[in-house]
Amino acid sequence: MPVKAGTTIDPRATRARVLASAVQLFYERGVHDVGVDEIAQHAGASKLTIYRNFGSKDGLVEAALRDRSDRIHLWLTDQLAATAPGRERVLALFDLLTVWYARDGYRGCAVVNTAVETRHQDGPVRQLPRLHLARYRDLLERLLTEADIANPAPLARRLLILIEGATTITAIDGDPTAGEDA
Repeated sequence: MPVKAGTTIDPRATRARVLASAVQLFYERGVHDVGVDEIAQHAGASKLTIYRNFGSKDGLVEAALRDRSDRIHLWLTDQLAATAPGRERVLALFDLLTVWYARDGYRGCAVVNTAVETRHQDGPVRQLPRLHLARYRDLLERLLTEADIANPAPLARRLLILIEGATTITAIDGDPTAGEDA
């Protein structure tokens, strides 16, 4: 995603480019293997621009995780809206995940991968995976409530365990059918 000659300098566009580069590179190789210099070069920005926009590499990691989590949940919510509420919508979630698992370059959940990679650190980067999973549980509880499940919280947790298990198995095995199995 290097910037082409003649590109207009727009602070918001530059920030978005840096964030997109960080999201991509962190997903491909992990947060510890990608440095600020590489992100700056990939985004066609300076290190100063990165630090001015994100404060630190941890700030950039946090922004990248938030971006990734937001996009995943928005995608799921938008796609599920096309299916009528009820049992079919719950099952449609697993169909969507199976589509995601089959995408070229799939490496698992970026948020969960980062949680594993940074498991001994404290701070926002460590809290975001908890929030990400809580959003999944909230989504599942809402879908189960729409399907007239009386006490959706325990089942939502079980379904989340199935989702995260399928996500991890697919990332390791490279076989997207774990979503169908789940």
